[in-house]
Parts: sequence; C-alpha cells; structure tokens
Amino acid sequence: MKKLMAANWKMFKTAQDAKETAVELVELVGELSEDREVVVFPPFTALHAAGEVFSQHEGYSFGGQNVCAALEGAFTGEISPLMLKDAGCTWVLTGHSERRALFGETSEQVGEKTTFALNNGLNVCLCIGETLEEREAGKLEAVISEQLEKGLATIPDVAPECLAVAYEPVWAIGTGKVAGPEEIVEAHAIVRAKLLDILKGKANTTRVLYGGSVKPENATQIIALDNVDGVLVGGASLKAESFSKIVTA
Repeated sequence: MKKLMAANWKMFKTAQDAKETAVELVELVGELSEDREVVVFPPFTALHAAGEVFSQHEGYSFGGQNVCAALEGAFTGEISPLMLKDAGCTWVLTGHSERRALFGETSEQVGEKTTFALNNGLNVCLCIGETLEEREAGKLEAVISEQLEKGLATIPDVAPECLAVAYEPVWAIGTGKVAGPEEIVEAHAIVRAKLLDILKGKANTTRVLYGGSVKPENATQIIALDNVDGVLVGGASLKAESFSKIVTA
C-alpha cells in the first residue's frame, strides 16, 4: 500500500494562499516516491486554486473538508458530493472531531455522509478518535468501535483504496501533545481489528492514518509504526516547508 500523506488546511488560506502553498509544496517534494500519495483538504473557496496545481502532478489529489448527504436541496451552508466533484475533488473528510464537537455531528450522521459520498464516487477519509476523558476512563476501544460501526454501517462495496480511516486522539489535535508510540500502536491495532470485523478481507488493505500534532520531527517515527499507513496533518501542513518534510519522511 502507498502511504497516504494527508493535509487538512481547516479554515485557513485564501485562494491565492492555497495556490502558492500548493506550488511550493510540489517544488519542495520534487518527484514523489512510488510509495507515497498526497491528498490535501483546502477550504471550499480554495479548492479550485489548489486543485489547478495538484491536478497537474501525479500522486497528488485534493478534497473537501465536509459533505452533505444529499445531492441538492434546501440545506443552507452545505455542499454536496456533486459540487465537490464539479470542483475537481476526488476525496472528502467525514467525522473530523471538530465537526463532531463544534457542530454536533453524531456518529450516525457521519455514517450517512460517508455512505453517501462513497455512493456518489468520492473517496472518503473517515476520522475517529477519543477525548482525554474517554481515554482516562478506559473507553478507548468502546469509542473507536462505536465510531467505526456507525461510520461504516451502510457503506457500499468499494475498493480498499477508496476508503481511509484516520485515528486522531482528540486531546492531541492542535495541542502539541502527541500520543506515544505505544499508544498509537495500541489504538491502530484496535482499529484494524474492528475493520476486520466490518470489512472482512478488505480490512488489511484499508489505510489507517494517524493524526494529532504530527510534525517533521516525529513523522518518520510515527510512519514506521505497525498499522500506520500514513498521516493526517493539520497545523504542520499549512506551510509547504514543514509538510514537504513530512511527505518525504
């Protein structure tokens, strides 16, 4: 499997900023290694600008940070798979902890979005992860299992490369705190085992990413761990210099 190196630009960058970062990233990375694939999730208003750059380079793709489980309708502020594809997207994020925590998305809603996006031809990176309180209460496996069961409950039969799962401990996102190697290996083993229950044979070739304060300084160590098939990077992906080092780690 190719390592999937993903960047979530969240609510940062104008269209011009995104284009400049995309150009610089491609230049700094140079020829992409055969075992690497890059996907970037810019804000909606920057999709076209960033996409113009990435679409010209093999191994790069881009996607939306959210999607509605409908093709069109009276859903003010939402965006459909059709619109994302029209903008050139091939990927979309679902279930990010900020969507769950700040906008009240439930695991059931995340599952609806995941299924709808896959049914309409988008690749999906499903985000899961526990809060610090849940981890300290010994609920790691229960939380991950619930999010995976509901997030993947009704997905169609798709090729493994069309789906990725990003494990992001909520307490490590943007805090500077990073789960230790043992904590990452433990969580990813739980994810893989649950995927085997749900996806059967396809589970072993479904990529499981780690996210949560990934930086150039720790990327090599994280990527080398068992069951880590890539990373989902937030803050460190906003500058091409730092994200290029992660991509090539």
